[in-house]
This record gives sequence, structure tokens and C-alpha cells, in this order.
Amino acid sequence: MIWLNLLICIAAIGLAGARLSRYGDVIAEKTGVGGSWVGLILLATVTSLPELVSGVTAVTVAGVPDIAVGDVLGSCVFNLAILVIVDFLHPKESLYSRASRGHILSAAFGIVLIGAVAFSLQLARRGEALAIGHIGAYTPLIVALYLLAMRTLYQYERREVAEFVEEVAERYPDIGLRRAAIGYALAAGVVVAAGIWLPFVGADIARQMGWHDSFVGTLLVAAATSAPEVAVTVAAVRMGAIDMAVANLLGSNLFDILILAIDDLFYAGGPLLASVSPAHAVSAVSAIIMTGMAIVGLFYRPAGPLWRSVSWISVFLLVLYLLNSYILFLHGA
Repeated sequence: MIWLNLLICIAAIGLAGARLSRYGDVIAEKTGVGGSWVGLILLATVTSLPELVSGVTAVTVAGVPDIAVGDVLGSCVFNLAILVIVDFLHPKESLYSRASRGHILSAAFGIVLIGAVAFSLQLARRGEALAIGHIGAYTPLIVALYLLAMRTLYQYERREVAEFVEEVAERYPDIGLRRAAIGYALAAGVVVAAGIWLPFVGADIARQMGWHDSFVGTLLVAAATSAPEVAVTVAAVRMGAIDMAVANLLGSNLFDILILAIDDLFYAGGPLLASVSPAHAVSAVSAIIMTGMAIVGLFYRPAGPLWRSVSWISVFLLVLYLLNSYILFLHGA
């Protein structure tokens, strides 16, 4: 039954997440924000809604902070692994040959934010966690860095690359704002309900299987809450909107780290990162390395695929994702 519950959660989040993102695009168009920075943020934010709901539930009602942190960092790693799917589904050439180099900016901010989390985890491991009341000193830092990233990306987007969001918005000419708002609210309700249920399912699986909370949060819960990203990315690739797919994944990683700060605000047991397994630093470092490799691909643009359109960059990302999961399975807590 616990595995059936997990499958139900994944199905609900995946189906509702696809609708959520679709209606989010329509709302962005009808309210005049399509093709702007707000449209980009809306897309990345709605696909990360399950991580937000699951994280807050995990640190409050469920009382499993390791699943909350594992969900966030595992989602970052999983989102980067989705780039392998994008590369595979784009048969003509590697995605790194088509995607805009402007994504390097959001990827670089991702490294800065995830690096701040890895640094804080290492401090907590040495018993030197800095706190402001019951929250960690890293929380205001993450919020400040996120806002700086959004401002910088907005300024860059205005100058360089706003076209691909406009292309997506034009695909919904027959859907009115009222219908989009109702559909968005219904889909959001399903995602919120599944997101609240998911940490309890993860905790049950960890107990029944004798697995670590950090492993369950990083692999199972993160994969489930990343279902909207998968749905949106696959749809974007099929429409030929490679830039939208890449921007959604990298933008979701930025918002996921902000979710970690929100989780810290809701966690009453002290600084969140001081209360979880240091094994999460493995996921943080893995996400940093994978993001760095994505930057290499976007800048270098490897010409020859290893198989079909899949480049050696994607093979590296897949291997590191599997290695990260295996290490957490062995050494998580």
C-alpha cells in the first residue's frame, strides 16, 4: 500500500503539474506578463510548488526535516538529470548546440546558491552553525542572493532573451483568463493535497524498508515532486521550445533553494541545516558539479554525440546522478 500511495502521489503531481504550468502560461499571457521576467518566474515557480508544500509539511506536521532537505537538494540534482531526457528527445542535434548561452547566467547563480547551502551544511557538521533566533544565518543570505539573481536575470532578459516565452504564450489563443484561473486553482489544489501527503508516504517507506530519510527524500520524494518539471520539459521539447525547457529546469533550481529558506522559517527545532544529516552535502556538491558541467556544455557546445543526439555532457550528468543516489543509499542518515 505504501508503494501504491507513492505512485498515486506521483501521478497526481505529474498530471496536475502539467495543467498547472499550462494554465500558468495562459494567465501570464492574458495579464500581459507573457514574454517577460514574471512569465519566466511563474513557470519555474509553479512547477516547484510540490517541493514547497512537501517541505513545509515535512518540517512541521510530519517532523521529518531530512526528507525536506533531501527533497530540495534531490530535486536540484534530479532537475539537472532531466537535461539528459531533453538531450535524448531532441534527435537532430545536442540540446547544448541549440540552447541559448544566456542560460549560463541562471546556472551560475544556481552554483552560488547551492554552494551557500553546502557551506552551511559543513559548518553545521562541525558544530558551528550560525543562527538568528531559531533560523540559520544562511536563510537571509539565500533570500538576498535569490532576489539579486532575479533582478540580474530580469535585466539580462530585457536586453537579450525574452523571445521563447512569447512563443509559448501564443499557443493558447482560445483559452480565456477566467477558464485559466479556474483550471490553475483546481490543479494547484491537487498539487497541494498530494504535496501534503507525500512526506508522510516517504516517512512510511523509510520505516518499512529500513532506509535513511535522507535517501528517501533525495531519491523518491524529490523524483515525485519533480514530476511537473518532467511534464513541462517533455512538452516543451516536443513543441521545439528548447530554451523554455532549459530555463524552466535551471529556474526551478533557484526557487528550490529559496524553498529551503522557507522551510527553515517554519522549522521550530532550530536551524534546519543543523538538524539534518551531513550526507546532504553530497547532493549539494553533486548539484554544483552537474551545474558546472551544464555550463561547460552551454559554452563549449560539443559537436559530436556519443549516441543519437546524446552528448558526453549528458552521459556525465546521468552517471553523477546515479552515483549521488548510490552514495546516499549507503551512507545517508
